[in-house]
Amino acid sequence: MGGVEDGFSAHRGHLFGVAYRMLGSRTDAEDVVQDTWLRYAGADTADVADLRAWLTTVTGRLCLDHLRAAKVRREAYVGPWLPAPLVERLPDPAQVDPGERVSFRDSVSTALLLVLDALTPEQRVAFVLHDVFAVPFAEVAATLGTTVENARQLASRGRRAVADGEHRHTTDRARQEQVLAAFTAAAAGGDLDALLKILAPDVVAIGDGGGAASAARHPIVGALAVARFVLGIYRRASRQGYGVRMALVNGDLGLVVRMDDNFAVAGFAISPSGLITGVYNQLNPAKLPLLDQP
Repeated sequence: MGGVEDGFSAHRGHLFGVAYRMLGSRTDAEDVVQDTWLRYAGADTADVADLRAWLTTVTGRLCLDHLRAAKVRREAYVGPWLPAPLVERLPDPAQVDPGERVSFRDSVSTALLLVLDALTPEQRVAFVLHDVFAVPFAEVAATLGTTVENARQLASRGRRAVADGEHRHTTDRARQEQVLAAFTAAAAGGDLDALLKILAPDVVAIGDGGGAASAARHPIVGALAVARFVLGIYRRASRQGYGVRMALVNGDLGLVVRMDDNFAVAGFAISPSGLITGVYNQLNPAKLPLLDQP
């Protein structure tokens, strides 16, 4: 069994990256990778020419099943849904190894995951397999049980949606650091005008409590409404005592917030012009990783 496990382990990080991009859930992605392992362990792969491609196809099929079932489960979800975040402490710039951690290699922004979540399961699988992991369309079509031409069309629709989202929500790390420093200073200082200067007019704030934590039941839209909401949160937090630290949230800069014994993870979408277009507060304890205190 050791040889079989060794052959699979070489691809485990890659498979997690595939599954997480498709599902937006660390737990579900880990479950899919485990299911892929079980199928691999029980299959005769002696004649498989490209094991990585074979495993990727199996993972894609399992994710497609999960996505189709999730559409039904999501109807019963309490309040807005956000992906479960991948959170890492900020690395020491002098010691960064780009290939050191799976979560650095395979994470995607929260804003992009929300774009992917709006796709159909088939579009999402086609886009992730082909555009992100360069799986040939013949294999994508086999995974989806469709024609090559239809697989091309499904990926194309996903590509257009992603391109629109990236143009609106993507900026570099230096700009992210500047904007978040201004955001935390304005929020902690109760400065409404300063907050309004860094919020896009149509900014959206989404909180995911999943029925287990207090969160707004609907997205909050507009700079003034979001600014007032953020200031209200900080006022309540200051009365309770809180800690905030910057962290990597799905590869972008975000915040880990502690109030009493509760944690929240805030992700942000920031435009190339330096305006915050999205605030994503994950409060559902079932989706939060184990976090050290700030």
